[in-house]
Amino acid sequence: MTFALDRFDLDAFIQSTLTEDLGAPLHDGGRDVTSESVIPEDAIFTGVMDARHDCVIAGLPLAEAFFRALDPDVMIEILVEEGASVHAGSDLMRLRGKGRAMLTAERSALNTAQHLTGIATLTRSYVDRIAGTGATLLDTRKTLPGLRSLEKYATRQGGARNHRMGLWDAAMIKDNHVAVAGNVGEAVRRAKAAGVEHIICEVDHIDQIDPAIEAGANHILLDNMPPPVLREAVALIGDRADTEASGGVTLETIRAIAETGVQFISVGRLTQSAPAADIGLDFAAV
Repeated sequence: MTFALDRFDLDAFIQSTLTEDLGAPLHDGGRDVTSESVIPEDAIFTGVMDARHDCVIAGLPLAEAFFRALDPDVMIEILVEEGASVHAGSDLMRLRGKGRAMLTAERSALNTAQHLTGIATLTRSYVDRIAGTGATLLDTRKTLPGLRSLEKYATRQGGARNHRMGLWDAAMIKDNHVAVAGNVGEAVRRAKAAGVEHIICEVDHIDQIDPAIEAGANHILLDNMPPPVLREAVALIGDRADTEASGGVTLETIRAIAETGVQFISVGRLTQSAPAADIGLDFAAV
């Protein structure tokens, strides 16, 4: 299966992850001393990867890439599409190939699939909670260093939309920028004067909204506002700018936030706090 993401080098990711586990570059002396000691070199294994609880799948093509890196001839059948909801006990992947290679790749493959599936699963629970409100769930930049492309891929599989991918694709003016610039309007004006097209401005108070929009902000981030205040802010903004609620959003509070009429809700927990999914992999010698 072909897997490609913008700004993500799959081969480099596989290489560096296996190198971390093997103690040396993949083709330059890296070793799995346990498998080399215990498993015959010519041993052939079959394997089945399965979900141990209900989850939303993400990362199976990456798991496949780990096995293929160590055994290019391995036979792999992926049984579930990315983004699919599965029940506990569902088979996700079947494998047949060199036993040593399977055992060596197993942890890296599972770690990746478990982490990304965990993110997709948590994301879907938030998406389901705001169904029918018209609000769209956004992720954030609260990602593990080096894994942003993968983690944001996983939130998409869960049904969210990616917010900024980095510091380069939009301006986000926050309290520290405002403090240096002097006020919200001046901070936005500086970004506008620099030629930035997409300007997101965080506001903590209703009275910051008009100065931000008048200066050129086209996206207002309403930070830590309770639903009654959010509703007032959304009405004030109207169609002059996109609206986003953020700050401390949980599964328990997101529905009430969505019902204020806000267009977007950003949730850092999607990537920052998602528990790993319970995915297993059982082998048998042929």
